[in-house]
Amino acid sequence: MVRIRVVEETLADHYRDEQEMRTPTHFSIGQEATAVGVCTATRPGDWVYTAHRSHAPYLAKGGDLTAMVAELYGRQSGCAHGRGGSIHLVDRTAGFAGSAAILGEMIPVAVGTAWAFARRGGTRVAVTFFGDGATEEGVFAESLNLAAVRRAPVVFVCENNLYSISSPLAARQPAGPTIRDRAEAAGVTAVQVDGNDVFAVHDAALTALRHCRDGGGPYLLELATYRWREHVGPGHDHGHGQGYRPVEETEAWIARCPIARAADALRDRDPGIDRTVADWREQCREEIRDAVAHARQQPFPDVEALLDGAYQPVPR
Repeated sequence: MVRIRVVEETLADHYRDEQEMRTPTHFSIGQEATAVGVCTATRPGDWVYTAHRSHAPYLAKGGDLTAMVAELYGRQSGCAHGRGGSIHLVDRTAGFAGSAAILGEMIPVAVGTAWAFARRGGTRVAVTFFGDGATEEGVFAESLNLAAVRRAPVVFVCENNLYSISSPLAARQPAGPTIRDRAEAAGVTAVQVDGNDVFAVHDAALTALRHCRDGGGPYLLELATYRWREHVGPGHDHGHGQGYRPVEETEAWIARCPIARAADALRDRDPGIDRTVADWREQCREEIRDAVAHARQQPFPDVEALLDGAYQPVPR
């Protein structure tokens, strides 16, 4: 969580001040416990898919930081060879199968992957991260239904941060039924978890993954969390003229910082935890500084290779 926080804070500063990363960026600052709690419960053979807020799950699953930073700078050495940017990260060696920008796009892809895992036998599981806004897409209901019918080993991870861009949950979904309720109505086992408690998220993810590996079918985790930055971009959007998020609400969630809460939980066992966290921060600052410097030295993709990887029909 410390590594993700430092990496994203540093990248946000570079993005704002230098205008060299020509890609939309969606930061997970404040939401680190969801990615870390879930991804550290997976096995190397499990595949993770995400939506646009992709940096945290990518790093938590073991993705290559240097390749990620180079991708944000559009360089050939990036994890998508400079063609995808922040929203289209991939590291197959780490089990991070990909991310995409279209709302809800990777939910059915993960279900298809899980179904393939089941047909081949074994205990591999597919995991897909998405926000509360994606649950309003038709593909969410369709994916729940197919996963339940086929008993696909897929874990749906809803990072419920209460907003879809600037629209609060109450303006988009009826009062009463929760996202968990909707999953259960489709025949999917589901739980709600405090998404800023990394230990609770990790325990819930272990249960979900075990359920899938044992043939129990799909599982949904609804994780309550909150982003500290604007929907897309490096800035803060509370108390700065945006008007859609009350300052009091944001401050209350910042007080529930997942890193601070984890440190508090460990303090009795490890009185030196604050010093340890400070040391980690400095190590991570050095790591991300090196990654940024490396990315800037790399070449951009050659225009001759512009169509590499793209579908090209064979001329008749």
